[in-house]
Amino acid sequence: MITRREFAASALAFVGPASSDPDRPRYHFLPPANWMNDPNAPIWHDGRYHMFYQYNPKAAKWDTMHWGHATTTDLLHWEHLPIALAPTPGGPDKDGCFSGCMVMDQGKPVIVYTGVNPQVQCLATSNDWITWTKHPRNPVIAGPPPGVDSPGFRDPHVWRDGNEWLMLVGAGFRGVGGTALLYKSTNLVDWTYLKPFLRGAINPKAKGGDVSRGEMWECPDFFPVGDKWLFYVATEDKVKYWLGQWKDRTFTPQSEGVLTHGAGYAPKSSNASKGRRFIWAWLREQRGAAEQLKAGWSGSMSLAVVPSLAKDGTLLLDPAAEYDLIRGPKTADAAPLNDGTKLRIRLKQNQPFSLSRGGRELISYDPSTRLLTAGRSEAPAPAGELDLLVFLDGSVVEVFANRKVWLTGRVYGPIEPLRAYGAYRSLESWPVNP
Repeated sequence: MITRREFAASALAFVGPASSDPDRPRYHFLPPANWMNDPNAPIWHDGRYHMFYQYNPKAAKWDTMHWGHATTTDLLHWEHLPIALAPTPGGPDKDGCFSGCMVMDQGKPVIVYTGVNPQVQCLATSNDWITWTKHPRNPVIAGPPPGVDSPGFRDPHVWRDGNEWLMLVGAGFRGVGGTALLYKSTNLVDWTYLKPFLRGAINPKAKGGDVSRGEMWECPDFFPVGDKWLFYVATEDKVKYWLGQWKDRTFTPQSEGVLTHGAGYAPKSSNASKGRRFIWAWLREQRGAAEQLKAGWSGSMSLAVVPSLAKDGTLLLDPAAEYDLIRGPKTADAAPLNDGTKLRIRLKQNQPFSLSRGGRELISYDPSTRLLTAGRSEAPAPAGELDLLVFLDGSVVEVFANRKVWLTGRVYGPIEPLRAYGAYRSLESWPVNP
């Protein structure tokens, strides 16, 4: 277990190199150094956002998972706090504290998370948000229900439903397809299995492991958006979502799609100020392991994204308005900037377009295939003329197309002048301060 002093020393030791690294994001959240992946248990409480995340405190590579912790009041200025969860030798999380969620129970924060080898569900609580005590009855769920042969059993999502708590756990039916398993409890400790929440099917064309094939669903999340409910899971190297109705503890999907394309994965939502909901995603690196180790850091968080419904009931996705507070004065065209850039680009119908930085293509649109790209990532463009909101931040390229498509990619190299190619109706840019 890493101590608070060791954590502080590792962070301070890396402030110099990290701050001068042109690939390192300046306004997307990430730890001072080393590896991070899934957002865990983001929550807004007493005017403050808490972000927990999968973290390896020792190196910029995946290894035995801890829970990192940071907090902010405005999404812009983050305070790094001591590690919240670390594996307990001989305990049910001895080989890693995997992803999970948080709820407030009788005024106290409760973390619900997965211990591994085998995968089980555990609890931890705190009186001060700094020191976390693991429940003496961990694991509170010791494995999948009888008769369910699942490739995995992880990433709990818990919410209040009337007088009971409900939990979804990512799982799958071996040889059939992914699922999320639904449980109920009155006290967060004693859980009763109810049923599969939704079922998927293996993708016969996919290659790789159980998650890549769609045999296993990771990171389920479920919450209301307008007069519907949004359910999403990470599987098949993407994030699939369904919009539908929730009644009598049964979810009936009415539409489906891909929540985030490209580098974004394993998203987690949180309550937010002004009655909003935020979705955060892990932005994966798109360069080799050796380069990540050399840089000393790996992974960042997406911007906080607000889901809503269009008039026709379809899903809209917008970056939180708070990011405009660090935006500088608008310029007439793309310009060389040192810290980051926000752009709004309106494209002409059926005309190709690309934006490059120092000869490295950041985004492009091909009307013949209707594919939108961000670095190595791609997504089908929404119908009609394209209105792109683009955030550049070190190696991060985050694109919102017509408020319908959320695409993220990574493009590495020095920060150099931007240059637009092809036809566009308008292009506006703003510097974004770190």
